[in-house]
Amino acid sequence: MRSKKRILVDMSATIIHHGHIRLLEKASRLGSVIVALTSDDDLSKVKKIPFILNFDQRKEIINSIRYVDEVIESPWLISNEFLLKNNIDYLVHGSDNSNDILEKKLIIFPRTEGISSSMIRKFYKEWD
Repeated sequence: MRSKKRILVDMSATIIHHGHIRLLEKASRLGSVIVALTSDDDLSKVKKIPFILNFDQRKEIINSIRYVDEVIESPWLISNEFLLKNNIDYLVHGSDNSNDILEKKLIIFPRTEGISSSMIRKFYKEWD
């Protein structure tokens, strides 16, 4: 029998900022943190943004974060089936969650004010 809950945090990790780190730290208080890292194919299809780092490179970065216990490849949206297949107890997400999973499996934390990956992209696009 598992003693620690398995807590999933889904990310694309094309840009990492302090809001992500704060979310991972909060998730680590609940159990073992498993990051569901979006596949390269889904990033290309869904986000439709240029990304420089491939899955293995993004995985290496996420694995270096002290709050993360494991990284697994995932589709853009997390399903109840994905949670079941990977023995996940809860999905932790910011308040911008769009995953369609059972409410009892979802823990929402407020987003960190004043920062988002979209904001960073917009800044660099305008700055360029």
